Amino acid sequence: MDHATTPAPVPFADPTALGLIGLAVGCASLVPVALGFAVTPAALETAAWFCLLFGGGCQLVAGLLSFANRNALGGTLLTAFSFNWFLNGHVLLRLVEGVAPDPAVGLAVDVTFLLVFAVMTYAFGFYSSLLFAFLLDIDVLYACRIATALTGTTALTLPIVATTVLLGILALWLAFAGLVNPAAGRAVFPVPGPLFHPRA
Repeated sequence: MDHATTPAPVPFADPTALGLIGLAVGCASLVPVALGFAVTPAALETAAWFCLLFGGGCQLVAGLLSFANRNALGGTLLTAFSFNWFLNGHVLLRLVEGVAPDPAVGLAVDVTFLLVFAVMTYAFGFYSSLLFAFLLDIDVLYACRIATALTGTTALTLPIVATTVLLGILALWLAFAGLVNPAAGRAVFPVPGPLFHPRA
């Protein structure tokens, strides 16, 4: 056997489901805030800690373990997105203190994130059309955030909430597929194949 071509074993179990569950919990914590149902200091602080511990913490752990498993694409996405969740938590905690984030800085970062996620959307299309849809939902979310920042409109509040809810649902579906399907030996949570195929 040619040991030079034998793939190195990965040291950890696939951590993607952990990151996706953390993402779903973070999304759930933001929905009542975005809808205006939970805007008291206690509600904002509660949402902040869910963003920090689940959105940020779970995705950071999953991202670093993905890198350890030689998964650069998943590791990059999960780790970069984890810091975005840490920022969400920080912003909510500062809002409790009456300090709002600077809109110009937020807009510049959102534009950068949209560019990053648009490219990653294409890359994940080579693995699954559902992963493509998952990343596309993030693209739409950021596009709505950018449009809101540029126009000052509140008309996109419901689309932002809807894409956040859909993001959480897709994250849970993908997480359950990664956890349940191997245990069941069948596709209890089906995940379709690639949308794109690499050039031969």
